Amino acid sequence: MGLFGGTFDPPHVGHLVTAVNVRHALDLDLVVMMVANVPWQKEGTRRITAPLDRLAMVEAAVAEVPGLVAGAAEIELGGPSYTADTLVTLAAAYPGAELFTIVGDDAAAGIGTWERYREVVERSALVVVDRPGGPVELPDDVPWIRVEVPRLEVSSTDLRSRFTDGRPLDYLVTEPVLDVIRSRGLYQDAPPSVPSPRSSSSSSSSSSSRVAG
Repeated sequence: MGLFGGTFDPPHVGHLVTAVNVRHALDLDLVVMMVANVPWQKEGTRRITAPLDRLAMVEAAVAEVPGLVAGAAEIELGGPSYTADTLVTLAAAYPGAELFTIVGDDAAAGIGTWERYREVVERSALVVVDRPGGPVELPDDVPWIRVEVPRLEVSSTDLRSRFTDGRPLDYLVTEPVLDVIRSRGLYQDAPPSVPSPRSSSSSSSSSSSRVAG
């Protein structure tokens, strides 16, 4: 089972491409796209869409994709979301399952700053999603698996801006996700981002180990 967490604000084709390719490369039975409740490292940088709205978008995104499911465990747990806690929850829910934590290359490079990162690598196999031409270096004492995926320059930040100013979203966000956004009136008055009160190197948690979320 793969754990692929993120803010998913909104979920886009880059997220889906990552999840599908990792599942194929490692022959996983399931990849859980886990929606962070409170992505603590992003607090103060911008307004975060409500967790249940983000969960609805991920549910719509994966509804027709075999082997991908939306995860609500971090929302149900409440508070800040940390991958170490999520792995404990998944292990209890799926006894005997081999767990894989899927992270982006940028987050992996800062693994030493994660919250209880050693618990993450002890409880799961760390999978680093790497783009062609961008080798990743991790500490020698951190075992990891490299999976190369197509380079798609899609970011949720740009997508939120597109919703606000009316630029095209075709082929960047799937139609089911767009339906949720329209029906719930999301991203209509998103304010600009503000400087983060935390260091940009503070990554960990289930949402710090993310791919452009």
